[in-house]
Parts: sequence; C-alpha cells; structure tokens
Amino acid sequence: MTFIQKLKNIQRKTNSLLCIGLDTDSSKIPSSLRKSKNPQLEFNKRIIEATYDLVCAYKLNLAFYESSNGYETIHQTLEFITKSIVTIADGKRGDIGNTAEQYAKSIFIDWKFDAATVNPYMGKDSVAPFIKDEKHCAFLLALTSNPGSKDFQYLDVKGQPLYEHVAAKAMRWNTKKNIGLVVGATHPLELKRIRLMVPDIPLLIPGIGAQQGDLEKTIRYGCNKGGGLVIINISRGIIYASSGKDFAKRAREEAIKIKDQINYFRKEYFG
Repeated sequence: MTFIQKLKNIQRKTNSLLCIGLDTDSSKIPSSLRKSKNPQLEFNKRIIEATYDLVCAYKLNLAFYESSNGYETIHQTLEFITKSIVTIADGKRGDIGNTAEQYAKSIFIDWKFDAATVNPYMGKDSVAPFIKDEKHCAFLLALTSNPGSKDFQYLDVKGQPLYEHVAAKAMRWNTKKNIGLVVGATHPLELKRIRLMVPDIPLLIPGIGAQQGDLEKTIRYGCNKGGGLVIINISRGIIYASSGKDFAKRAREEAIKIKDQINYFRKEYFG
C-alpha cells in the first residue's frame, strides 16, 4: 500500500485529519507514572489508548527520545500503535547522500515509521533516500511555524520567496507521489498559495494550539478540493491537557473537541 493510500484510508475510517504529537517531555509526565519502569512509554501508551480512534496519525518528535533508553521507547511506542494509523518521525533529517541513507534506514527499516520530516536545504541527494519507496513519505520543510521562519524561508530568490522554490521542487521530485510539505498554520495566506502550487501533495501542518495558528483558515486553505490531504498536528495542547491522574481522559476530551472543530470547518468549506 502506498503512503497516500494509507493516509486516505485512515482519514476516511476515523473521519479525522488530527495528528497527535507524542512530544513526551520526561519532566512533564504526571507524578502518578513516575514509579513506572518506563514512565515515558507508559505515558505514550495511555495517550494512545485514549485517542487512537480519533486520529489519522501520531508524530514522534525524536528530540524527546534521543537519550538513555529513548530509542527502545520509540520501538515500543510504535508497536503499540494500530498499524492502520500513520506514524511520522519528526527528526528534520537532511545530510549528504550516504548519511541520509543511514537516517532513512533507521527511520523506515529499523523503527518502521511511515513518514519522516526532512530538511531539503542540502538538495535532492539529501532527500532521495527518503523517497525510494512509495509506501514511505518525506515531509519537506517548506514554511515552518516558528518565528525564525522569516530569517531564511522568506528570502527573495529570483522574484519568489524561498519556500515557494521548495514547493516547486517538491512537485518535480514527487514522481512516486510520496513527498509532502511541512507548512505552519501560523502562515495562513502563504498556506493558501502553497496549496495552489501543490494541489495533490499532503501537508503536515503544525502551529495550532500553543503557537496560536488559525484552525479555520488552516482547513479552508490547506485542504485539497476533497477536504483532505492535510495532517493537523497538535502536541502540547492535547497530551498535557492535564498533569493529574486524569491526563489520558482529558487528552481524549481535548482531541474530541479539536477533531469536531476541524470537521465543522471541513463541512462548511467542502460540504
């Protein structure tokens, strides 16, 4: 099954564009789990158990796991996720060809993620190892949600901002239909422009919640004509909805609320 097929299938099955980011900070794990053998893993399991029927994807930010026992926690967390749900490794990898090969191997072969975030700054050879197989997807950083995105991503290059050149290259490189783009919800007008440039490429959209991106405009401008092909990632706003023993229950309640808001706007703009 191709990545696009898997994404469409799970979004149809759960009627959801929501991705939960398992950015599990060990210092924020509820005290009730601190005596567990692996508190980070136990936290992830509880969140997944509470939300798996509400999402199309889970995204693990690798920075929260690149420490003692972290890689094993990644393995065990992924084993706990239903195979029909998309999994994304958020490591923003991007290096020369032989190094990129090793990154791609660890993400797709060893850990068995479906997709990865990739920094395209070093060019096509740094991206190529991540798009060899159509069942895997590389989400290229195009226009990120952080304030520093303005430092480089808006630079004028031959009359166009740099992020538009990334989108154009993504279209050219997308021969196996397994490239996506990362576009922050904090840039709604630019998101609209990018979607016009790449009508059939999946967009991974961070920036809703803690970064105060506009959900309505994200749906209106980010979805394709069918009201899909976006993955809206929310991390802290869901997984840290409570710091008490009820953290999983509260995470589910928050996920339901956000999923319902997303679908309200989908219906309004796409029927």
